[in-house]
Amino acid sequence: MSLKLKAVLPSEKNKIDFIDLKAQQRTIRSKIDLAIQRVLDHGTYIMGPEVRELEDRLGQFCGAKHVISCANGTDALGLVLMAKGVGKGDAIFVPSFTFAATAEVVAWVGATPVFIDSLEDTFNMDPQSLRNGIKKAKELGLTPKGIIPVDLFGQPADYDTIQTIADEHNLWIMADAAQSFGGSYKGRKVGSIGDAATTSFFPAKPLGCYGDGGAIFTNDAELATIIKSLRVHGQGTDGFYGKYDNVRVGLNARLDTLQAAILIEKLNIFEEEIKQRQVVAQRYNEGLKNVVRTPYVLGETLSAWAQYTIVLPENVKRETLIKSLQEKGIPTVIYYVKPLHLQLAYKDYPVAEGSGLPVCERLSQRVLSLPMHPYLDEETQDYIIESLVEEMG
Repeated sequence: MSLKLKAVLPSEKNKIDFIDLKAQQRTIRSKIDLAIQRVLDHGTYIMGPEVRELEDRLGQFCGAKHVISCANGTDALGLVLMAKGVGKGDAIFVPSFTFAATAEVVAWVGATPVFIDSLEDTFNMDPQSLRNGIKKAKELGLTPKGIIPVDLFGQPADYDTIQTIADEHNLWIMADAAQSFGGSYKGRKVGSIGDAATTSFFPAKPLGCYGDGGAIFTNDAELATIIKSLRVHGQGTDGFYGKYDNVRVGLNARLDTLQAAILIEKLNIFEEEIKQRQVVAQRYNEGLKNVVRTPYVLGETLSAWAQYTIVLPENVKRETLIKSLQEKGIPTVIYYVKPLHLQLAYKDYPVAEGSGLPVCERLSQRVLSLPMHPYLDEETQDYIIESLVEEMG
């Protein structure tokens, strides 16, 4: 008879954080304090020197020629659509298995989001479903304009395959890299892939600030110029009086100087944090591979591991498991409970596959995300692994 070891919460720990931002802050708190103090001293709280410095540093990091910071990741997406002149009658192809912002911005500009199914293994946009979606859009009398792949949970989508489809139909690609900044795909860093890419600096993201923020990346100088104008009320010229010279209808979408200063300090340790995320993910993979389906990462691809998401066996009752883990002090989150095409706000928009998207609908019933961050120590991670294995029987 074998003995089952009972997982025990690590000593001196009374709470496991799903994402531990406090641990990171302890590491760089003195530098963050100094960065904030510098902004308070010079007093340029909007579009101060740190904003330009951050944009330059982000471009150096990922290889993009032009970086435009903005107020949040949703505005980043919307600004690109506005700059591309997307509007009524246009079709933009988006995955259904993602956060609402990706489709929301398409509706903002009056265009039609066409929902695409996911791949079972990577959770990302299914190229065959994309082909079907393009066909469906044309049948509906819409004009296909662009594709917004989402790098779900930190892994870049299969951009080579998607680019082939885009070239066949003369479509542009905007990479939604809200979760994947810091990752790479076949030697290209996220931010340098697609006609444009966007990211979010929401605090829980791999590179997050202490409020809201976002950025747009592109190698297209003309597109960058238009986006810079749009983020400041459609200004026509730079400088203090630029916002009073309005040449297009824009947004108030600037990044605060304080957030830029904080992000600069976080960017200094970002590469090391990405490396540590790989270590944490690999330990999860090894510990859980026999009881759940662990995440699959494409070859020559580096995930930023914004989330570590497993797929539970069909015989496991997810809500019961969540409750049992919660009783052990282990937080979990479901990303995402319901695909967008099944949500009230988006139910009337077209889907690529008949009346439904079977893969993402199935995934939404079986996925579960575990605590994931660069500061997840081995003792705590072992407790999470052992607890999950124990619960799975």
